[in-house]
Amino acid sequence: MQLSDLDSANNLVELFLKRADEGGDKPFLAAKRDGEWQTISWREAAERVCLLAESLRRLGLEDGDRVVLVSENRPEWCISDLAIMAAGCITVPAYITNTERDHVHILDNSGAKAVIVSTDKLAQPLIPAIFRTGIVEHIVPIDTVRGYQGGNLACHGWEGMIEGDAAEARMAVEERIAEIRRDRTACIIYTSGTGGAPRGVLQHHGAILCNVKGAAEILVNDFGIAEDERFLSFLPLSHAYEHTGGQFLPIGVGAQIYYAEGLEKLASNIEETRPTIMVVVPRLFEVLRTRIMKQVEKQGGAAQMLMDRALNLGQRKMEGRYRLGDKTINLVLEKLLRPKIRQRFGGRIKAMVSGGAPLNPDVGIFFESMGLTMLQGYGQTEAGPVISCNRPSAGIAMDTVGPPMQGVEIRIAEDGEILCRGELVMHGYWQNEAETQRTLKDGWLHTGDIGHLDAKGRIKITDRKKDMIVNDKGDNVAPQKIEGMLTLQHEIAQAMVSGDKRPYVVGLIVPDAEWALEWAKEQGKKFDLAELQQLPEFRSAVRAAVDRVNTDLSVIEKVRQFAFADEPFTIENEEMTPSMKIRRHKIRERYQERLDGLYRG
Repeated sequence: MQLSDLDSANNLVELFLKRADEGGDKPFLAAKRDGEWQTISWREAAERVCLLAESLRRLGLEDGDRVVLVSENRPEWCISDLAIMAAGCITVPAYITNTERDHVHILDNSGAKAVIVSTDKLAQPLIPAIFRTGIVEHIVPIDTVRGYQGGNLACHGWEGMIEGDAAEARMAVEERIAEIRRDRTACIIYTSGTGGAPRGVLQHHGAILCNVKGAAEILVNDFGIAEDERFLSFLPLSHAYEHTGGQFLPIGVGAQIYYAEGLEKLASNIEETRPTIMVVVPRLFEVLRTRIMKQVEKQGGAAQMLMDRALNLGQRKMEGRYRLGDKTINLVLEKLLRPKIRQRFGGRIKAMVSGGAPLNPDVGIFFESMGLTMLQGYGQTEAGPVISCNRPSAGIAMDTVGPPMQGVEIRIAEDGEILCRGELVMHGYWQNEAETQRTLKDGWLHTGDIGHLDAKGRIKITDRKKDMIVNDKGDNVAPQKIEGMLTLQHEIAQAMVSGDKRPYVVGLIVPDAEWALEWAKEQGKKFDLAELQQLPEFRSAVRAAVDRVNTDLSVIEKVRQFAFADEPFTIENEEMTPSMKIRRHKIRERYQERLDGLYRG
């Protein structure tokens, strides 16, 4: 495999077909079915991509037509995505958590002519949206055909769409993609909407190829690429982060892709598949950290002592305070503690890449201390989506997101906003010229993030410009920093802080259910979270956690008052995005009166 392929490739389908020819009958895609991991080879995947592409063309789809893809992570997602592009069309990924209203917005805004959907369950909110908009002409269910025809809508079975002469289909695809250049739109990815209605980001082939080249360069030069390189795909493929990092990066380096069964089975899937690379969001790392720490605390004794030593050593290492005796401690930890932790992650992990939201440095230090290399990346959908990433050769600093990737130019505006330029930058928002002009100026992408470059050229993020709290005295407060510190406390599962144009910061807190259960047992109380939150002693216990955080915050950052949320922030109640970031505007809509009351009490 040559990294130069990534520079010379004209489009993503061309790159995939080249890798498929190199991979041949070696495994490429894998999913668990009937209790067993079943694989699809590179050759088989390429044949299905080309056959599906030609079937889409026979339906009457033309260059530039949009095709919505609604599916959980599975081999057919990758095959469909590549086939849509191979047909000369544009993929429009949609989250499996979308409501009928969400689907109406995406279908109407994109003007999609066709939809590929995996299951009847996912079709339930989608079908009414299709009939409401009246735009879609064709639907391709992957698993079952329920007779979704009606009006102008025709239904086509998946198996029939991937039948035919594979060699003939390959020739037709190659002839078509020869005309597709890097600046052609590959997909329209709708942002997850932390601040309002999702906008369609126009990602061109070159943007994703540029991202893949930058990430592949880090993998090859800092870690090396093995013959059996394996990615475990867990985050939604409809999110730009997983779409590029969990699908096209492994394609770019000729790696296998295994699809996790879901959050509840993720731990066992990791041990079974033994991945070498994982792309994950900070929230999942926080959950894994908490679980490991709780398990070790229950063991107590030597296990607790070893973990404490490891964390102290990791903290000193990150601060550049490595002591003479630390080498001996490190050897002991490498023998007695770290192998057990690594084994929980399959035993072959080279790196875990965190992105999609800021990672609390304490979480990064924890995993590094446990002997697992963690790379924090930074970016956004409008930039392919990866702008920068930590890497060992640049010196990993957990309070930074690393230097810009290859082919990325960074500039810091006068107000501290991070600006980005390069092939990775989107061509604009679909049918939204006003927002495009606001975000793209003179070739520079205005990220909306505040930060600066450190002495080694690594980007350090302060906060989202639009999320920044400006108190009544004009002081700037970064909410994500405070929220990240709060959720590292055992007592707190989720938090959102507020205080714009106010005298001080207040918080909305979701207590940790496991901790609350233990607290209730110790106090001899019935476990009912809503009732517990009314008890002064329960509130005092959570207050103690908030006060621990406040000791490490400046005067203007301290959380003076807090209230409890009625329930956890979830994707289902629209208070979290599918990439597990809180949706501030939705939470404020629901709890604004309660937050306002914290300034009157």
